[in-house]
Amino acid sequence: MKLDDLIHHTSEWLKGTGPYSDIVISSRIRLARNLANIPFPHRLNRKQAQEVLELVKLAIQKVDYLKNCLFIELHQLDSLDKQFLIERHLMSYEHARSDNYKGLVLDTTEVISIMVNEEDHLRLQVMQSGFNLFEAWNIINRIDDLLSEHLDFAFYPEWGYLTSCPTNTGTGLRGSVMLHLPALVMSRQINRILAAIAKLSFTTRGLYGEGTEASGNFFQVSNQVSLGHNEEEVISNINALIKQVIEQEEQTRQNLLTNQRAMLEDKIWRSFGILKNAFIISSQETIDLLSMVRLGVDLKIIKGIDRSVINELFLITQPAHLQKIENKRLSTQERDLKRAEIIRNRLQDVK
Repeated sequence: MKLDDLIHHTSEWLKGTGPYSDIVISSRIRLARNLANIPFPHRLNRKQAQEVLELVKLAIQKVDYLKNCLFIELHQLDSLDKQFLIERHLMSYEHARSDNYKGLVLDTTEVISIMVNEEDHLRLQVMQSGFNLFEAWNIINRIDDLLSEHLDFAFYPEWGYLTSCPTNTGTGLRGSVMLHLPALVMSRQINRILAAIAKLSFTTRGLYGEGTEASGNFFQVSNQVSLGHNEEEVISNINALIKQVIEQEEQTRQNLLTNQRAMLEDKIWRSFGILKNAFIISSQETIDLLSMVRLGVDLKIIKGIDRSVINELFLITQPAHLQKIENKRLSTQERDLKRAEIIRNRLQDVK
């Protein structure tokens, strides 16, 4: 597999399948791990950072489950490649900031990614479409066990796995769910929901994780603390919270259909009309309009188009993806023109 091959592949988190996939875009489990007797990444010298990279690379090669993975050293990537991977949720902004002695492990399905020398020596990530946290946990738990046969992880019986950030100490587990909540936003209930989530020691971020604002009515909800709980407890707590949010969104969608259907259909069809006919469109406007069209598809107001098509448009209209498709650098105006062309072509047969 080559990096550019991903442009022709549907990311796991955008397949539009799995439980509650009309509201839950994806589920992700991430594990933070550090190697014993080696300083955390922010304290590494060059020799130690290179040692971590080589140890992880050797361990990956020894694990049959990961034999088809691509191992990338970040210094081999240019800024466009890095942005491309961020847009696909395969690496973080933090990891892309510098490339000295950093690595990334990707599997062909884009379910698994492992960042090497990010905030921790290893950040293991597994993503599943829909509301599937326990399925993601089962996969990542197996990978963690297999890697631990070849790597000595920093672990203290009283505290659990040791991590750079104290909030990750313990299990090192961060579970997150990407939610599409247009009805709660339209009904102006979202701030109340987010405030309640924060009081329960969960955090909410935007489409691309930490440091990003919510856009397109997408919200990532994740646990803040893992110390003092085992993995199943952490995931069960997230599941219980997400089920409540799903219920709120479902009820609000139904209320809008019953009591404000004309307004709802107007917003959905206006959004669809702009997307289908625009010749120039920005990335932000595209995300906002696609959010409303996706709602229309999920509520069966718009027919003749699959949810996965809308999901794919969220991704391939992002700046790095447009330039990968064209195989060249594009100015902002060129991207806005190409983005509109792609959307028109994909929606032309929908009535």
